[in-house]
Amino acid sequence: MAGEVIVDALPYIDQGYDDPGVREAALGMVEEECRRYRPTKNYLENAGQELSTAFETSALQREMERVQQRLPMEPLSMKRYELPPPPAGRLGEPTAWSESVDNSHAQLSHQATRVLNLELQLQYGSEAWRSYLNTLQDLVTRSQNIHTQLRKQIASVNWERKRSQTASGARLRALRRRWAHLVSDNYRLERALMQLEIQLQKAKGQAPAEDDEPADLEAVKLLPDKLNSETEKEVQKKIEDMFAD
Repeated sequence: MAGEVIVDALPYIDQGYDDPGVREAALGMVEEECRRYRPTKNYLENAGQELSTAFETSALQREMERVQQRLPMEPLSMKRYELPPPPAGRLGEPTAWSESVDNSHAQLSHQATRVLNLELQLQYGSEAWRSYLNTLQDLVTRSQNIHTQLRKQIASVNWERKRSQTASGARLRALRRRWAHLVSDNYRLERALMQLEIQLQKAKGQAPAEDDEPADLEAVKLLPDKLNSETEKEVQKKIEDMFAD
């Protein structure tokens, strides 16, 4: 499949990460990826509609508009704490005085509620705060337990991956040695067959002169020099060393 990436790295058994040029090659791949990535001015244009507006209230929208227009903040209104008398033009109206008295009663009730809340805070605030701290401590303990469990799971995954890769590495090395052994056997068989063909030609009296050697003898000469000059054990050792870790 086009663009498919096959991950065949085994970091627990692979070697050569510290070899010269490996770091430079990795950095070159990163630079190549950066050159292919061309971000636009607005890199969020394809991300869809922003979800932040879903949580904006009318008051928050007005405040954001005020900040964008660089307008000063409205001063804190103290009107609810005032006890104004009736306006000068309504001093003779009983209803105006009734409204002022009702406002005074509302203010007194509000202040009485505040005093009651302060008294309750003095009496039960420490216990409520202690209960809140206990709840926070329980949350911290629970989060720490979850964190510990996650770290154990991560360690378990890493250990299982290391065990699997170590076992795979041993099998790969065994297969590599087996492959090298088979390659050396094939080389020895090919050399022996060519030599037998030459001996058969000589036995039939068809052996050419030294200046006119057969193609099989030429093929024998084209075999690796080590195969013609060393013993079979040395040949196998050389091939195994070529593909050893």
